[in-house]
Amino acid sequence: MAEKNLPESLDTFVKGLWRENPVFVMLLGMCPVLAVSNTVKNCIAMGLCASFVLIMSSTLVSLFRKHIPKQVRIATFIIIIATFVTIVDYVLKAISKELSDALGAFVPLIVVNCIILGRAEAYASKHNVVKSFIDAVGMGVGFTFALLCLGVVRETLGMGTIWGIPVFGANFERWSILVTAPGGFFTLGAWLLVFSWVRERGRTKAKGGAA
Repeated sequence: MAEKNLPESLDTFVKGLWRENPVFVMLLGMCPVLAVSNTVKNCIAMGLCASFVLIMSSTLVSLFRKHIPKQVRIATFIIIIATFVTIVDYVLKAISKELSDALGAFVPLIVVNCIILGRAEAYASKHNVVKSFIDAVGMGVGFTFALLCLGVVRETLGMGTIWGIPVFGANFERWSILVTAPGGFFTLGAWLLVFSWVRERGRTKAKGGAA
């Protein structure tokens, strides 16, 4: 595949964005993806919060990986993650109480997000700081990208707006179901089909080119 010719650092970034997208490929972090993706604003806010925690925790875990005893590594990772989640939660409340209320408990629940703890255990604890940082950035961008894919569809068709700005005429019939919990599942399922089709098509073309 063409991705094999990429520089190692760029390949690590692309992995999180595309080949191992945390939502569309690994199906991780489904709770916030389904719960807060009804508006673009919520998607960007949650994506930035999760990305910050992911990047900072992965960097710190990598930095101290040789000094953390194996017996307490998971507990240590959770403490590190919880520290940055607390920072994000307080900053978000200080910046916008309305946005903080909209995201609700899903900001504190970043502590147990499988994406963040999984990258700390599977990658950051085994690689140097630079590689771990790039991996975390790729995963964070991939997570935010997935949220936006859902948010754009759900807000546009469910509310007729983007970032609260009307994009259709007064006669537009809103698909109200899309901003409800079942609508989140429907939209996620549709995007999973699209993502799988695009990746499979890419693999088929790569095999054809190699032949």
